[in-house]
Amino acid sequence: MKKLLFFIFLITAKAFSQQATVNEAAYIKANYTKHEYQIPMRDGKKLFTAVYTPKDSLKQYPFMMDRTCYSVAPYGADAYKPALGPSPQFVHDGYIFVYQDVRGRWMSEGIYEEMTPELEVHKTNKDVDEGTDTYDTIDWLLKNVPGNNGKVGVWGISYPGFYTTTALLSRHPALAAASPQAPIADLWRDDGWHNGAFFLVANFGFYPGFTNRQDDKPTQRPGGRFVAGTDDGYDFFMKMGPMKNTNNKYYKDTIRLWNEMLDHPDYDQHWKDRNVLTHLHDIKTAVLVTGGWYDAEDLYGAINTYKTLVKKNPNTPVYFTMGPWVHGGWARGPGDHLGDVDFGGAQGPHYRDDIEFRFFSHYLKGTPLAIPRVSAFETGVNQWRGYNVWPPQNTADKQLYFLSGGKLSFTPAAAGKDSFDEYVSDPANPVPFMADRKQTMDMQREYMTADQRFLAGRKDVLSYQTDVLDKDVTLAGNIWANLQVSTTGTDADFVVKVLDVYPDTAANNKFTAPGVKMAGYQQMVRSEPVRGKYRNNIEHPEPFVPGQVTPVNFELQDILHTFKKGHKIMVQVQSTWFPLIDRNPQTFVNIMKADESDFKSATHKIYTSKQHPSFLKVRVVE
Repeated sequence: MKKLLFFIFLITAKAFSQQATVNEAAYIKANYTKHEYQIPMRDGKKLFTAVYTPKDSLKQYPFMMDRTCYSVAPYGADAYKPALGPSPQFVHDGYIFVYQDVRGRWMSEGIYEEMTPELEVHKTNKDVDEGTDTYDTIDWLLKNVPGNNGKVGVWGISYPGFYTTTALLSRHPALAAASPQAPIADLWRDDGWHNGAFFLVANFGFYPGFTNRQDDKPTQRPGGRFVAGTDDGYDFFMKMGPMKNTNNKYYKDTIRLWNEMLDHPDYDQHWKDRNVLTHLHDIKTAVLVTGGWYDAEDLYGAINTYKTLVKKNPNTPVYFTMGPWVHGGWARGPGDHLGDVDFGGAQGPHYRDDIEFRFFSHYLKGTPLAIPRVSAFETGVNQWRGYNVWPPQNTADKQLYFLSGGKLSFTPAAAGKDSFDEYVSDPANPVPFMADRKQTMDMQREYMTADQRFLAGRKDVLSYQTDVLDKDVTLAGNIWANLQVSTTGTDADFVVKVLDVYPDTAANNKFTAPGVKMAGYQQMVRSEPVRGKYRNNIEHPEPFVPGQVTPVNFELQDILHTFKKGHKIMVQVQSTWFPLIDRNPQTFVNIMKADESDFKSATHKIYTSKQHPSFLKVRVVE
């Protein structure tokens, strides 16, 4: 989303120039005319909009619109983007491309709200949101831009993916197709907190650059990037201390949006208002939801936008694509690997040519459409699968049990003495999320497939693994962690990671980094934390009772992965993951306001017995 490593996905001429060829830029300038408008909204505010129209006026064209908070630059009627649309195919096929600075951003009027709360009822012209802004924009375009065929498509990645979702809420009859790609759906759950654990490096450095204005005065001035002076985020954030020091030492209460994060650690009304999923009903527009299995920012948004649309709009054509990509990795690059893991060839072109382009062409131009309702890339075996629904129907719910001696099995523990594994979690010595601590000032998207063998010597990381698999095991759909725990503290985080352990005979591939061996590689397939105080209710945190066995259940989100014959399935459990997530003091306090003295070591137990079973609930393809 917003935390899209900022500089990578800023929709500016500079960012696109790194991707677009000189020939493509020349073609755009030769075949398109650019106009800039200030389009009036119903409350009188005007939104800055750049429109690129084909010079061939003998045809009528549909609109392709991208609404963004990341700037429609370059500004000026003679300053052209070197790339237009989702991919070059659209440019050569002919569309009217529309780019708009959303309300309160860059050259548009108004005050910016992060993930603007949507209204179910608009009683007066003062009741505006992203849905009404999209409706008013579409209406104006249809009436004022000649040569259009009366149909509109909207797409966007990350934050613009959210604006694509809210475009659906305009319910404008001319909106024929929309593709929310890696969309934020619920700001608290997508980018801020994962089951209550705050994603520190994804958020901390983002807001200074994002905050180029906090008033209603349009500007082309960018924000200023935070300069830490080091790439060693582990060291930087340990020296920073508690979360309140983000302001005491650095931001000095000058960034409104950052303070909103600190002021609302629980899932309160502030975040409920920013959950767009609750509004996704009565949608008539065809939708293509796109995401990546290794999207560190908005995996939740893509999966749950699709599931909500299908559930609430059963008669609407809703398509879903999940590939082996990081955040936005399908847009222009090859999408052929992540870190050391090879995806068996370039997977981005298949999406752009055979799914995305065909989808929009069908609904905006009437061309044939022959794509599955669900296109999902099966990692582990590197194959595309087509389904009618997601999760696929040919699965069976099973449990993977944690057993004594570090075993993992589909067979539960036998009756006997209550058993557990324990470890001391020390906030002063947190488990790093990457092997190279000196490259942790940013999120490092490679962590999502990274080899976990670097944690072998940590006593505060528990590992459970199956025997060598005698056949392929394919998991499809979401995973639920069902832990039975106890702690000597009053709060605790629990991180659960699902790993694919390669056999000792596994060969290196062309992406394997120097010094790495794929033999015995422990590839992370899915991972999620939970902040224990939210185990029962994300609105109302509650402490642990020290020493009391307590269930902690949470979702690890969806996968489609085959653990091949000869591999093993491993599950790791730990209570710190730094600085990917902030440190839990392990005392029941408001962590955003905690003092250094609140941070305490605690002993955590994971139970492995028939009386208190810990297990993963998984869907196994039959």
